[in-house]
Amino acid sequence: MELIGMLDSPYVRRVAIALQRLGLPFTHRSVSVFRGIAEFRQINPVVKAPTLVCDDGTVLMDSTLILQYAETLAGRRLQPADARSIRLTGLALAACEKSVQIVYEHHVRPPEKLHEPWLARVTEQMRTAYRLLDAELKGRPPQLDDVGLTAATAWFFSQQMHSPELLPAAEHPALAALSAWAEAQPEFRAAPHGEGVYPSA
Repeated sequence: MELIGMLDSPYVRRVAIALQRLGLPFTHRSVSVFRGIAEFRQINPVVKAPTLVCDDGTVLMDSTLILQYAETLAGRRLQPADARSIRLTGLALAACEKSVQIVYEHHVRPPEKLHEPWLARVTEQMRTAYRLLDAELKGRPPQLDDVGLTAATAWFFSQQMHSPELLPAAEHPALAALSAWAEAQPEFRAAPHGEGVYPSA
């Protein structure tokens, strides 16, 4: 299998970490959906990261759907099946989605096209999702199931991409602690946030 996309994407990083947790070997090609759009389009015409090229050549996209496929291959799940765990993963993905939208607003949209009411709405959605997620993670032991790895990946991305005043770590102690613990784990160290390439086995 080959994972396409850059590890500065929280979704690509989520898949890279999950594939390791599931014990599934893969190679990684770091291609930008912006700077490398022509190359990416040759692999996946939709130009969506992450993209997973399966061993039979089938091209998959969307991190959650890729993980469902990976769990089927591995014969085990990272995502607990209880409703509370699914809720926590949903909060992490919602926070992540809004965080990415804020990055795009500042770095992709021309400044004269910036729509402040929309930016304020998305920012509040992100803050609310992280506030709820932090409250519900309190007392939950850190673990690298889908809840833990998705929450930690999303939080680290947001901390790297936004000013500290936007999401103060001190106001999110459970997320800050989970992130610090996760970043020390070998699966996270092997796929660090940034433009690097996951080292193939």
